[in-house]
Order: sequence, then C-alpha cells, then structure tokens
Amino acid sequence: MTRFRASAPFTADWQHFRFEVHEGVGVLTFDRPDRLNALTLDVYADLRDLLAELEHRDDVHALVLTGEGRGFCSGGDVEDIIGELLDHGDNRRVTDFTRMTGAVVRNLRELPIPVIAAINGTTAGAGAVIALAADLRIMARPAAWHFLFTKVGLAGADMGCAYLLPRVIGFGRAMELLLFGDRLDAETAERYGLVNRVVEPDEVLPEALAWARRLADGPTFAIAATKKLLTREQDVDLSSAIELEAFTQAFLMRSEDHAEFLAANRERRDPTWTGR
Repeated sequence: MTRFRASAPFTADWQHFRFEVHEGVGVLTFDRPDRLNALTLDVYADLRDLLAELEHRDDVHALVLTGEGRGFCSGGDVEDIIGELLDHGDNRRVTDFTRMTGAVVRNLRELPIPVIAAINGTTAGAGAVIALAADLRIMARPAAWHFLFTKVGLAGADMGCAYLLPRVIGFGRAMELLLFGDRLDAETAERYGLVNRVVEPDEVLPEALAWARRLADGPTFAIAATKKLLTREQDVDLSSAIELEAFTQAFLMRSEDHAEFLAANRERRDPTWTGR
C-alpha cells in the first residue's frame, strides 16, 4: 500500500478512486463512472487502508466522500466481487471479504475527523452504507438511495447498516427500508433525517466542501472529541454518558484552543485555532 505523510497539498491516484488534500480538507472521489462507481475487492481494501491511515496524519482535518459521474457509489461490483467469490472462494475467503467491508464502515466511524458525504447520484447497497457511515450528508435532488440487499437475496443487515440506520432515522423506518429495499428519493430522505440537506446537483460538492472547510478551520480537537462522544454515547446509559462528557470537558478546558478562545474574547478578535 502506498503511504502518504506529506503536509503539502497533493493528489493521489489509487486503483479506482482519487484522493486529494488541500489545506486540511481531503476529498475521496469514487472513480469508476462507467460502472456507477461500483466497488471491487481492491477498492474495498484500499479504502479500508486509507481510512485507517488518516487517523495518523496531521494534514487532513475533514473528509468529503463523493463520486464521479452519475453515481455516488452503486455498491459491490457483481462481476468483480460476487462472481469471483462464488467461483473461487470458500467460506473462509467469503468471511474475510465481509469482514473487510465492515472494516471500511468501522474505520469511517472511528476516524477522529468529520466525514461529509456529497451524494451526487445513485447510492445503493454498500455505497448506501458508506454514505450512512458519514457524519453529515448532502444529497443532490435527483439522487436516490437503495438499501437493496434483500432484493438480491442477502440480509439487509450488512456492514453495520442494521446498527447505524435505526440510530439515524428510527427503528420503524429502518425496518421498512431494509426489508423492502425500495428506492428512497432525496426529499423523503431529508424528511426521514437520513440527509442533512438536499440541493441542486451542481451545488452538492461545493456545499460539502464549504462545510468541510468550516470544520477543518475550526477547533479540530474539540470537533474530534464531539464526534467521538456522539458515537460512543449511543451505547451507554445516561450516567455513563455524563461521566464521559465530564472528563472530556475537563480535559478540553485545559487545551490550548480553549485558552486561545479566552484570549481572543478578551482582545475582541477571532480565535486562531491550532487543534491542540
């Protein structure tokens, strides 16, 4: 795997997606437009590894996910994945694959920077779960979601989808979407709370980049702590959540960023955040 540690802006060409960094904002673009950005075994592996590496870099403070062409990501490539696994895979190899796909989602959720999905078009199967695993989602008005696993004879619970979706839109609606696998348009996705904002197609990426820029230029230490607590507190009781927040807040009250806020407030200027 190619590793990047540079602090200067750069563009990296992986096998089937592009990764660019500019002034703290990373943009990962799925780049197989002729297949609606369907995922291959190699794309899954590279995506898992890149997301794991981002935690240890100091040049990416917010991440945008998007797709080239008419699709965001149409899920796993039927020929390159299903055909390959059925023709040449045993139970061990298939389980290794399904665990790898889950690792992509786990790495997204554990990444200590905000992730924004700029949903520009077709979002289906594994692509829908990847978008779901982002922290914020902006969707083009003509785009649609398809949690279509049951329509191909597979469980709707895949890659953590049955864990994440009820926490975003509620148990009843999650059950409906995962059992039927029907198309979900942008307006309904916004009404369900699945996306934060619906915009025109040419506004999706600019809007996502503007949000990413705001976050990357902000107090990134506090933002990372907020994401971490929001994720962890989904599975603890109220007393445990309050205790987690108390220790975290006490720690952040001694941070350089909070001290900078106090100094800037006294001096009537904008803070200069350092993420420390």
